[in-house]
This record gives sequence, C-alpha cells and structure tokens, in this order.
Amino acid sequence: MEAYLYESLKDKQVKCHLCSHRCVIKDGRRGICSVRENRSGVLETLVYGRIIASHVDPIEKKPLYHFWPESLSYSIATVGCNFRCVFCQNADIAQMPSDHKGTVRCGYVTPEEVVDAAMKSKCKSISYTYTEPTIFFEFAYDTAKHAHAKGIQNVFVTNGYMTSEALEMINPYLDAANVDLKAFTNDFYKTYCSAKLAPVKETLIQMKSLGIFVEVTTLIIPGLNDEKQELEDLAAFIAESLGTETPWHISRFHPTYKLMDRPHTPVETLVSARNIGLKAGLKYVYTGNVPGENGEKTFCYQCGKMLMDRWGFYVRKNRVENSRCKYCRAIIHGVGLL
Repeated sequence: MEAYLYESLKDKQVKCHLCSHRCVIKDGRRGICSVRENRSGVLETLVYGRIIASHVDPIEKKPLYHFWPESLSYSIATVGCNFRCVFCQNADIAQMPSDHKGTVRCGYVTPEEVVDAAMKSKCKSISYTYTEPTIFFEFAYDTAKHAHAKGIQNVFVTNGYMTSEALEMINPYLDAANVDLKAFTNDFYKTYCSAKLAPVKETLIQMKSLGIFVEVTTLIIPGLNDEKQELEDLAAFIAESLGTETPWHISRFHPTYKLMDRPHTPVETLVSARNIGLKAGLKYVYTGNVPGENGEKTFCYQCGKMLMDRWGFYVRKNRVENSRCKYCRAIIHGVGLL
C-alpha cells in the first residue's frame, strides 16, 4: 500500500515525513524503520494490516492510570521501529526487520476486523503499542478512524518521534497517549536510541496543545539516566511544559536485548525519582515494575488519602467519584474517572 506523508524527489528518491528522522530514501531502499520502502519513486508501507501481536490488556498495562481506569484495551502491533534502543523490551518484534535482513512476518487483518475484535472483547479502547505505532501509521489511522465511528477510544504508546504533520493528521481520532521520555539528554538519545531528544519534547507539547490526554513514562537505567540533576530537569519539563496534572511513570529497568551489563534498577532509585517528581509539583507520580509498592497507588495531592489501590495492572479499590477525591472533593485529573 502507498504510504502517507511523503514527497517525491529527483532520481526517484522520496522523503518520508512520518517521523522526525525524515528519511530521504533511494529507489529500492527502506527508511530507518525498515518497513517503508521506495519502489520506483513510490513510498510503500510493508506492514499495513500485518499484525504480529494482538491482546486484550488492562489499560493500566500501557501504562495509563488516569484514562478510563479498570477498562480493557485491545492492543495491536506490527513489526518494526524507528528507534534502535539497545534496551528494547520488545526487540523480537520491534527490531525484527533491522536484525533479520528486512524480514516482515505476520498475517493480515483489516481495520474493521480489529475494531470488531475490540468490541467483542468489550474493550473501551484500542492501543497501538508493543512496537512504535508511528511506523504502522497508515493502518493505525484507518483503524482509529473506524474505531471512533463505533465509539471506541484510541491510544498510542509511543516514543513520541512522529512529525507534527502525522500528529495533526491522527489528532481527530487519537484520544490518549503514553509517551516514553527515555532520558533528558541528547547524548542518551543519540547513543542508546539512535535518535534525538528535541522532537520528543516537541511532540509532547503539541499533544497537550491538541487536547490529547498524555501520560509520560521514563525507564530508569542505572548509570545512564538516573542522575539527580537530569531527573530534576525532566520532572521540571513535565510540570512546566505539560502541566502538573500530567502523570509520570518511573519504571524499573531489567537487563535485556543488547544492554545486559547493567543491573536492575534499585527500588531506592525509583523512590528517589518519585520524590523528585513530587517535589517538582507533579500531582501523580508512579513507580512501575515493582508490584506492591506505594508508588503504584494514586493518592490525593490535596488531602493525601489513597484513592486508587493498585496491584500490578489491576485496581483493587477506587475511591474517585466523578473525577473528585471521595474525602476532600479535590479534582482528580484524567478521563473517565467515574
């Protein structure tokens, strides 16, 4: 299928405007994502409908804690990614084309079939996740448009590297996003992700301005992005540029893929990072990959009472009433907090 958002150049070259790499692709070659190919001057997506993963997940797994909590989300992905994160947690599918000479495996489904499956599974939303949804944008866009017509919400779990053009295009049908803000230095992005920090910050700001509900996730990797000053700068960016009501998820790193020489993140580091976020004025800061910790739970920023008691991806108790604290009636920010 012909791709969206590209321009033709001389000598049958094309320039892709889907993500911030803005690849210039020669005839017969692919972009950095490895799933968009120039065929005689026409940019083709190789993954339209080629779903490699589909699951019914709790929305909390995305993680989204303030967007229709306790609901189910039909989650889908194709192979491919526009990042090369050495700590990729889904490398078997995200890096399949780049690690296996362009291999694109999987069956075929239509947008209508995805939406029907979501409805049959009683899912409130469809999440485009596991890999980077930007690289299967055409299929995500068509599916999201059909989903909205059926009253189903749409969620991107993303590295935030889409262009402003792509975001403007999907905006009418995109309800929420969890964006990985992987670090707060360009050196980290360049060295460990083969990308840049600035476009991610720009995407986050644009999402907020468009009214897309945003939560942010940062995977804390020992010795790479856990310095106190960096975390303070990151938390300040969220508070000042996105708003203190923006939930921040701080996740524990486990050695994986090409980054096996780093230890698991100490729980103490996560607790320290959470305190940094709270000190910056953020109302909702969570720690992930450590079930049983208080960092999973939602506390009222005004009276301090526990409102949502979570264990892993599940809510055991919910004391939010019509988006307000049951105890002091403070507004609890989010969507669908019934």
